[in-house]
Amino acid sequence: MKAGIHPENYRLVAFKDMSNEDVFLTKSTVNSKETLEVDGVEYPLIKLEISRTSHPFYTGKTKLVDTAGRIDKFKNKYSKFKK
Repeated sequence: MKAGIHPENYRLVAFKDMSNEDVFLTKSTVNSKETLEVDGVEYPLIKLEISRTSHPFYTGKTKLVDTAGRIDKFKNKYSKFKK
């Protein structure tokens, strides 16, 4: 490997999904002022709003947000074509 091209602060970092409190460790160079203790070891903490454990694509759980009633309008409009 070439010397001097790799970052010095490449270390384990704790990422926490704030929607479901899931924590996972991975290596990163990201800077953080907060820390989190995992299994007796303190790691820099990065808070996430969504991760692989809460994303609808990966979990298979879709969230339906219908604020304007568009789905009901669609169903009413095309209900006459139902067999």
